[in-house]
Amino acid sequence: MTLARDRKTADRLVDDPTSMAASQLAVAEIRARLQAPEEGLSSSEAATRLQQLGSNSLPQARGRSWWQRLWAQISNLLILVLLSAVVITALLGHTLDSVVILAVVISQALIGLVQEGRAEQALAAIRHMLAPAASVIRDGHSQRIAAADLVPGDTVLLEPGDRVPADIRLERCHSLSLDEAILTGESLAVEKQPEALAAASALGDQTNMAFSGTLVVRGTGRGVVVATGSRSEIGRISGLLQQTTGLQTPLLAQMDRFARLMATLVLAGGLLILLLGHWLSGLPFADLFIAVVGLTVAAIPEGLPAILSITLAVGVRRMAKRQAVVRRMPAIETIGAVSVICSDKTGTLTRNEMMVAALACGVHYRQVRGDGYALDGGLDEPLPEALQTPLMLAAALCNDASLQAAEGTVKIHGDPMEAALQVLVHRLDGDPVRLAQHWPRRDEIPFDAEYRLMATLNHNHQGRHVLWVKGAPEALLQRCRQQLDDAGNSVALQTGYWLEMIERLAADGQRVLALACKEYSGSELEMSDLNELQLIGLVGLMDPPRAEAIAAVAECHAAGIAVKMITGDHALTASAIAARLGLSNSAEVLTGKQLDELDDQALQDCVGRVNVYARTSPEHKLRLVQALQSSADIGADSGNQRANDQGGAVVAMTGDGVNDAPALKAADVGIAMGHKGSQAAREASAVVLLDDNFASLVAAVKEGRTVYQNLKKGIAFMLPINGGESISLVVALLLGHTLPISALQILWVNMISSVILAMTLAFEPALPGMMQQPPRARFEPLLSRRLAWQVLKVSLLFLAGIFAAWHWGMAHSGSEAFASTVAVNALVAMELFYLFAVRYPPGQAISLQGFKGTPVIWAAIAALIVMQSLFNWLPLFQRTFNSSAPDIAALLAAAGCGIVLLLILQMEGWVSRRFQAR
Repeated sequence: MTLARDRKTADRLVDDPTSMAASQLAVAEIRARLQAPEEGLSSSEAATRLQQLGSNSLPQARGRSWWQRLWAQISNLLILVLLSAVVITALLGHTLDSVVILAVVISQALIGLVQEGRAEQALAAIRHMLAPAASVIRDGHSQRIAAADLVPGDTVLLEPGDRVPADIRLERCHSLSLDEAILTGESLAVEKQPEALAAASALGDQTNMAFSGTLVVRGTGRGVVVATGSRSEIGRISGLLQQTTGLQTPLLAQMDRFARLMATLVLAGGLLILLLGHWLSGLPFADLFIAVVGLTVAAIPEGLPAILSITLAVGVRRMAKRQAVVRRMPAIETIGAVSVICSDKTGTLTRNEMMVAALACGVHYRQVRGDGYALDGGLDEPLPEALQTPLMLAAALCNDASLQAAEGTVKIHGDPMEAALQVLVHRLDGDPVRLAQHWPRRDEIPFDAEYRLMATLNHNHQGRHVLWVKGAPEALLQRCRQQLDDAGNSVALQTGYWLEMIERLAADGQRVLALACKEYSGSELEMSDLNELQLIGLVGLMDPPRAEAIAAVAECHAAGIAVKMITGDHALTASAIAARLGLSNSAEVLTGKQLDELDDQALQDCVGRVNVYARTSPEHKLRLVQALQSSADIGADSGNQRANDQGGAVVAMTGDGVNDAPALKAADVGIAMGHKGSQAAREASAVVLLDDNFASLVAAVKEGRTVYQNLKKGIAFMLPINGGESISLVVALLLGHTLPISALQILWVNMISSVILAMTLAFEPALPGMMQQPPRARFEPLLSRRLAWQVLKVSLLFLAGIFAAWHWGMAHSGSEAFASTVAVNALVAMELFYLFAVRYPPGQAISLQGFKGTPVIWAAIAALIVMQSLFNWLPLFQRTFNSSAPDIAALLAAAGCGIVLLLILQMEGWVSRRFQAR
């Protein structure tokens, strides 16, 4: 029997029963379409299909070569302008200066190359999640084969601990439960059954499907393979990841626009000055051209890329101390621009640790204190001992899980829900191990998906035999006739009361389990024995929110950042968790099915209002991220409307599963969990939180805002210096005046004093109140009007100081070399005092805190004094830069220029603040 001899027919037969459609088809029909007999395929038929359809593996993505990544680093326009500066300085004959500028370019490119070289490894990480081997029935008997050799139509056997090797339509299930968290984000194992579904369902609701990459938690199963490799659900995610393109970060976009602006101004200005100078100054054209080249060198902020890299690197180092690894340096700044955080629920906002959050026992309702699997905790109010004791015994004995406490952490072995019951016993001051020793098990009925319960028969050393049962409350209520009162006596079952308690627990998003017991005299259990039970109580289980995540969400709202939860879990659970986290509008939930019914415009209209999304698929998450990036109305209730007036939201996506990888890559900044997250999520992200702590994200936002603040300080510091130098040359050229500072002296100032002082701004702490400000707009210009005015204003002050110092030097000595030296020292002094002015808002620099500075600033000042002393008094430097040793009067005059500059700026800032206060 052959599937097909031509590829077209093979594709049609395999693609017809895709995993989505297979859930609605009977297994017999699936086998008929795939020509898959129950005794399994023959080896020859499997080999034919493997040749026709390809192996059960994901396609290898072609990565960029090292030279392509290197070109991506140096193709930035500002880098090209710097390369032009290398050529220009070389034409001037200043080889040393060319080498220095070229070193800046090379270091910038290499840093980016190292940081971003692994950006495309997410696909390889997903491939590693595929099972290496599989149990199949071929040639009429069971055998183990490589998972890559599976083909559609193979019959696969599943056992506890197996990783599902392909997408499988189940035909037999024996208490089969699968952990599908990597695909759906649902924290609980999903019970499976073989019956066909009546309608198309979301991924998490396809109870008759086993998807590639998921894990078998308990039970056994058998099914027929319907999709392999790229056709499987995990393969579709891989395809999404290949099709998803990462966005350019806001900082890089701003730097590109800034570089284009600078390049245009410098080139156009140089051409204009060349024409006007030739017309007005009367200088020979060759001399004028060399002077204009010097002007171009003066206007280019050579040190700006270095300042950018250093500022980002400092931010990366600070984040590393906060357990956050930044894989791509510009991402640290992008976090500061984030206006919306889309977070996965399980393991990110919650602990991914099931716990009993509440219980109903007798007529008592109690909240359970504690975090996740931590053994400490207890009830908000005590229970009567006659009720607490049977509750502990049922939770401990009707249980196959175990706990292992070591070094302050608790590891679980077995089903998470059963582990949560073991933790409950500890919080009720019990010991599950000791209870099991005092009540050894004689028989059991394992959990059965059909009856939805589990039962054990235990006896103590006094010869008492008790049957303990746990299961779905609706299943156990039908088998109970009595309940326990506060004294431990049996009384008639109050069914209406228990139905109300079930609804109460479920309304809080909790998974409800019932516990029951019965005195039993037999030695073996049958399902027929599970009647006339005594109901002990109900327990409500949930994956609780992290306490620090609740505080972090509140801080995000204060910072104008909207938080949206996107999960594969049920709508009711998602809404309850969102309410506990403090998300606004938590009652309104959009499900994946509802999202499918919305077109792109309708989704953009509601995505700003709705903060909770449930039963979502990877496509839904990706679509939501893209809708947020396109919407202009995001999170207005959180106060960040201003941040989205231009170009939509800046979106951060957090997640830990394979299902999150495409959205992580598409977001402006993807943030993966490092501890419990999948390798695929980590490789697709720009930032990895090593402690899986959502609160670390808030620290990252603050650090990102600090990086941007310090970068703008660096620009505000460097541009006026270049502007003052350039304008002084322009004025001199147009007026036929002697150049107060030569091009070589300008390079000295730009590459030594300017860079040394500007580097200190990378270490500045965050300004007070930073996290009470809304995020900046996506397309906010790096050179805003306010900053442009400051650059122009300070440039003119630098111009005045340079010419004043030069004229004072000429009057004092009559030597142009001495006058130029005084002008250079005045320029350096003005830079030094301007550094203190730029660290704080206008009018606030003259203060004890302002002059106190930081250790880095005083170290830079000491280094600057040493370097400037070499410039002033070392003969080699005097010959190289045509400088002359200044006297005390010249140094005081230079320092006076700096002091006057600081006083003028502070007075202007003080007046401006007083005027605005009115």
